Amino acid sequence: MTRTVCLHGPESTGKSTLAPLLAARLGGALVDEYGRAWCETWGTDLTMGQLVAIAEGHLAATHTALRSKPEWLILDTDPLMTAVWADMLFGIRDPWFDAFTETADLYLLFDIDLPWIADGTRLFGGHAARRRFFDLSKAELERRGLDWALIGGKTPDARLANALAAIESADLSPVA
Repeated sequence: MTRTVCLHGPESTGKSTLAPLLAARLGGALVDEYGRAWCETWGTDLTMGQLVAIAEGHLAATHTALRSKPEWLILDTDPLMTAVWADMLFGIRDPWFDAFTETADLYLLFDIDLPWIADGTRLFGGHAARRRFFDLSKAELERRGLDWALIGGKTPDARLANALAAIESADLSPVA
């Protein structure tokens, strides 16, 4: 049985840095952030329809990864995070997002305790915008009643240690 762990939270919080480290540590597979690849190719002037397409692309990549039946699957975000992007960009979301039910076993919510770094795809660098993004991310997990843990730390090593501890505490499986 595959256990899924999804990295969730605002941009520039270390999710994409931690995802491959966590997959390697657990000996699992990784699904990269589909939205980042999309925005690097097509830009960040997104429509609601494009956000749905991004979520569907991420879901398709997840299904592909699950076919190999890895013990662990690390998701660098998922459609729930894309729903929060819709909330941030438009203040509303397409009904597709609320109909989405293929959630992870555990969500790791990344704190905004790292500095925001502009990279050409990130949009919400101000303190108030980051706080709102974090609060919406957390609210999505709570609204759905999902298992989640807050991940903080000023370095990738600290975040990795905190993520591994959270996974162990969730009792998904002993962490090596």
